[in-house]
Amino acid sequence: MIYEVNYTAVTIFTLIVGLTLWLSVYLAKSATSASGFFAASGGIHWFVNGVAFAGDYLSAASFLGICGMIAFYGYDGFLYSIGYLSGWIVALLVVAEPLKRRGKYTFADALDAAFQSRAIRLSASISTLVVSVFYLIPQMVGAGALVQPLFGLPHWVGVTMVGAVVVAIVMTAGMVSTTYVQFLKGGLLVFFSLILTILILQRGFTVVPESERAARLADQIVEKTTDGRNLINGLPQGRGPGETDLRPVGEVLELPDGATATGPVGPFEFFRILQGSTIALWRGKTVENRTTYSATPTTGKEILRPGNLPALKGIRSEKWADRLNFVSLMLALFCGTAALPHILIRYYTVKDQASARKSTIVGIATIGFFYILTLYLGIGAMTSGAMDVSDNNMAAPLLARSFSNLLFALISAVAFTTVLGTVSGLIIAASGAVAHDLVPLITGRPLVDHAKIKVAKISALVVGLIAIGLGIAFQKMNVNYLVGWAFSVAASANLPALIMALFWSRATWQGITASIMVGMVSALAWILLSGDTFKDVYGLAADQSWIPFSQPGIVTIPLSFLTLILVSLLTTNTRKSVL
Repeated sequence: MIYEVNYTAVTIFTLIVGLTLWLSVYLAKSATSASGFFAASGGIHWFVNGVAFAGDYLSAASFLGICGMIAFYGYDGFLYSIGYLSGWIVALLVVAEPLKRRGKYTFADALDAAFQSRAIRLSASISTLVVSVFYLIPQMVGAGALVQPLFGLPHWVGVTMVGAVVVAIVMTAGMVSTTYVQFLKGGLLVFFSLILTILILQRGFTVVPESERAARLADQIVEKTTDGRNLINGLPQGRGPGETDLRPVGEVLELPDGATATGPVGPFEFFRILQGSTIALWRGKTVENRTTYSATPTTGKEILRPGNLPALKGIRSEKWADRLNFVSLMLALFCGTAALPHILIRYYTVKDQASARKSTIVGIATIGFFYILTLYLGIGAMTSGAMDVSDNNMAAPLLARSFSNLLFALISAVAFTTVLGTVSGLIIAASGAVAHDLVPLITGRPLVDHAKIKVAKISALVVGLIAIGLGIAFQKMNVNYLVGWAFSVAASANLPALIMALFWSRATWQGITASIMVGMVSALAWILLSGDTFKDVYGLAADQSWIPFSQPGIVTIPLSFLTLILVSLLTTNTRKSVL
């Protein structure tokens, strides 16, 4: 689909980015020390930190990816929401208070508090970098998806813009500006998602007229020519004479009792009506350079039934590999939240353990409320008549455009800010691992505050450049699916080491180090050799992979725990008491 420049959206986006950069400059005086740069000197109020948790966690995957998955596949996208949210129970009940008690700036601080081990710091810093980079990929892909309707510019331009702005935010004021950007972004995202949900309920459902049905449901064929151009149904892509474009989709074919429209509906009536309706779901099938998008009439009962999404087909499948893939994904989502470095370092920004617990509760409430809204947003996009059949990441912004250009501008700008908040948190975590953990290990001496901040800023620039490159390379993949990979790596590499270091007195530094490295390497190897990676990244046939299913968590998380236990039992315990 071709997008034109939306000047209202550009104006709002510019204002939000301008406010963000002004905050960074204004708060820069708070980042003159390492404590201020990496942890905001522990001075963030617990409520602000809780909303910032939501702003950090509700990434492009949550807003763009989940809404897109629900819009194209139904209830399955919401299962990701359930997985993401359930992981916060681990964070609240297991991690929050002990982590605040033992840490200072980074994930490695908590692991190494009782050991003072160079090996733990080295492995934990490497793991932080790997997880952060993996999590950065979907954020940058989401940024590129948003810049097309905002500016009418290519995907790579959006990725580069986000990278540049975020590096500026981090290099200016570190965690202080990052926290308030995330607080602002989390509040705006929930508020405008609620407004959009209310509008969806007010609009209700409308059946596509019989006179338009044949044209609306006709296949859409996209062919890539040898010179790199797209042909849409045999015509050059564009809007001039003799050119065509992908038409928007999202059709309601039948409503209960033969109705043609419902008018405003309530939040529970919305799903009751959907259950008795028939909706056109769109799928694309690619053969060589030709992709055919076709509509399939689907009952509302089927849409609200899990198992439509290929990644979750194991819910219904008789194949053991598909079932294990589903369980593995859910396990990674549940275990991954409490092991994400950019989430863990937020506990260092509040003053005490009670504040850490209260901010987690605020974060859970905010995130849970937003995830409920995504179900309405996804179904609303599915039936809006405004979706881009070739890009499920744009479902939510295009839904907003079906109401008004102003709402589209606001939602797109807020979604862009969503990316800014999450990416800045990830880059802070990565730069902290380099400056606080990795460089002192390499040089053999700790850095003074001034040098530590300088190294962190250089690291932020380098990580930002890497993120830009990867965001361009992974353009075609659903952002939510990419996040599943990041959660798998985090859950395999970080969670077993964190849990056992906090609660098992016989854990040794050798066991923790081995656990991190085995979990990280095995999860990465599994992902890079999986059928999904062969198909979507390497451009090879999925059946060329010898990995039986694509999600590694069910294998690599237990393997990491087992490695830690066995190595710890075989080595000497040098653990020190930690209050």
